[in-house]
Amino acid sequence: QEEGEAALTAAELEQRVEIVLKETDTLWMLDLPTALLSTEAEEAGRVQERNKIYAEICSSKVDSEYFEEKNVQTISGAAKTKEVQCEPITVAEKGMMVTCWDLDNSLRAESEPTDTEEPKAGKSSKSSPTEDPDQAGAVPSATAFSIILAGSAVPARSHEEKEFSLQSHSILTSANLQQDLVVMERILMENIFQPKLAVYRQIPVLTEPAVVSDTEAEQSEEDEDEDEEEKDEEKQEEALPAANESPAEAGGPRLELLWSYSCDLTRGHSISSMAWNKVNPDLLAVGYRESLAQEQKEGLACCWSLKNPMWPECIFRCQHGVTALDFSLASPNLLAVGMANGCVAVYDVRSRSDSALLDSSASLNNHKGPVWQLRWVEQARGDKEERLMCISGDGRVTQWFIQQRLDCSDVMTIKRTESGKKKLPGEKERKSEAPMSQEAAGMCFDFHPEDPDVFLAGTEEGHIHCCSCSGKEQILGTYRGHKGPVYKVTWNPSSTEMFLSCSADWSILLWHRDSHCPLLTFTSVPAFVHDIKWAPKSAFIFAAVNERRVEIWDLTVSIFDPVLCCAASPEGKLSSLLFARNAECLLLGDSCGHVGVWQLHDLPVPSTDQV
Repeated sequence: QEEGEAALTAAELEQRVEIVLKETDTLWMLDLPTALLSTEAEEAGRVQERNKIYAEICSSKVDSEYFEEKNVQTISGAAKTKEVQCEPITVAEKGMMVTCWDLDNSLRAESEPTDTEEPKAGKSSKSSPTEDPDQAGAVPSATAFSIILAGSAVPARSHEEKEFSLQSHSILTSANLQQDLVVMERILMENIFQPKLAVYRQIPVLTEPAVVSDTEAEQSEEDEDEDEEEKDEEKQEEALPAANESPAEAGGPRLELLWSYSCDLTRGHSISSMAWNKVNPDLLAVGYRESLAQEQKEGLACCWSLKNPMWPECIFRCQHGVTALDFSLASPNLLAVGMANGCVAVYDVRSRSDSALLDSSASLNNHKGPVWQLRWVEQARGDKEERLMCISGDGRVTQWFIQQRLDCSDVMTIKRTESGKKKLPGEKERKSEAPMSQEAAGMCFDFHPEDPDVFLAGTEEGHIHCCSCSGKEQILGTYRGHKGPVYKVTWNPSSTEMFLSCSADWSILLWHRDSHCPLLTFTSVPAFVHDIKWAPKSAFIFAAVNERRVEIWDLTVSIFDPVLCCAASPEGKLSSLLFARNAECLLLGDSCGHVGVWQLHDLPVPSTDQV
């Protein structure tokens, strides 16, 4: 009972009250209509008619070959957890130099009024309809005068600008200025890279002499004498334990990065091949494949010089990716380039034009596959006459003729060979299945250093053929040992009966010409071995690059492990290598368009008796 209300009386409590309960509206949370219908329903006749039509359609499709009834159950696969780890972001510092006059010119340009400001001031000074007529008539006359002055100054200024632009254009395009700029560029590059170029040339590094007083000079001489005595004591202490160490423990080859040949033009293009000029050992040709990141099918062939490691001397743009290149010895200015579409082009590096001197695009004998390797080969040892040889993915080894146009003839066609497995006793002969192609894709070749008619050819099926350019029998022998495509094969320049091969099966094999079984197998990491090269001054040292790192092997130290392993390309994958001709350096190309020049320290040179 609330406050203020009267209490119920006894009569009211005894009074009869009627309460009626009613059903509320139904709230449907889920409505699944039934697939069945009563025969007494109103829609029963229409449903029966539809069922009859559907049964007739199904009966008419029973004998049709285009109709088949199947039951399918969708299986929900189990959830999988996948973790992804990204590579660390490389940070680079960049800066620029601004002179005092650059700042002064920019401030003056902001403070000085432009030609368009004066007319705007005149327009803003015009009178409104509410101003005095006498004052309104005086202001437009000054405005018109200022506009006339500005209009008369525009033609004179534009005429001066035209004369200045023509004069500046003639100066910039003059041959003298371009020659002076080249000389200035050479001087700047020499100043920037002088310490590293001195290490490459193995000459002393030039240092500027410091200007000091007499007392400072005497103090520095005393300090130098003390430093020399400390160094002699350290050398004597280090010499004692080093006498008991093995050659591998005492020290071995090590790499030091000097510089990289790279620019914005080559960034993103994978490097396919490198070649030194036969006459100028400072000129390097690099072939670039198509850029997958930028979706560019065009390739590049660039010539780099030690005089400018920051921009190539020659740039040749190719319609397709460059897969191989080589310089001529008889004509050192000719650069042969093989492409991914099977074409071959010859460029003149002395010409300022980037168009090809000769091109095989119009030839009917073009390769049907990529030109994986090409080389200028001497006709005979010591002969200056050369022939351009190519091996391609279509299984053909061709010789190209340089006349008025570029054309070729087939030296041989590499056929697929049967497996060398012996049939076990009691095993039934299997029916031979014809392969899709009778030709085996050629991947690489190398000519004998003493006999130019003999060469090795590596194939995609993992075999190495010893072939001859002259004679009835073109294939002299077959070496079976790899389980994947052979990427590179190279003769030993000192011991000419030995050769190396690398493959996609993660292995490097050492062969003897008279033995069809490999003498040694080198395997370090599970990765494709893309390239191998013998050291130019050693018969026991060779370098190899796989997708992860570069390896230096010394057979006099170990045949199980490389003496040096280095991940020389943290940004991309290594794809090519080349030893320097006139320096103890190793060049490494990667998939990002960089060619790193690495100094090789403590690389042993064997004696003639060891060779």
